[in-house]
Amino acid sequence: MVYSLAIQTKNKQEIIDITDKVQEAIKKSGIKQGTCIVFTPHTTAGILINECTDKNLHQDILNKLEQLIPTKSKYKHNCEDGGCNAHAHIKSSIIGASKIIFIENNKLLLGTWQRISYCEFDGPRQRKVHIKVLKD
Repeated sequence: MVYSLAIQTKNKQEIIDITDKVQEAIKKSGIKQGTCIVFTPHTTAGILINECTDKNLHQDILNKLEQLIPTKSKYKHNCEDGGCNAHAHIKSSIIGASKIIFIENNKLLLGTWQRISYCEFDGPRQRKVHIKVLKD
């Protein structure tokens, strides 16, 4: 079964912790040992595993990505809705659209500081995240 989350982003670029929602899907699945796949079907978004206790880190990540891949640059891609969002596609390509996490005792097997986050690079938008829980 695939569990789906609806996410309404509020900013042009932001990082949102979704760990608890992913954990809820695992609990609903009843699977004690296995694998969890977290995937977003958007080409200008991503899934990240990193620390979430200090929100400054999210801003640091977004700032560094903006420095490396500026929103305004001479990109050739121009979307049909009136604005160039090539930067968002490139950031999504670097972060990736999915992550795989092991499940042990019906819980995500993450490190002490690790959390799962949804990354928005072309918002604000209504978005989706799909979660697939597989039994060993």
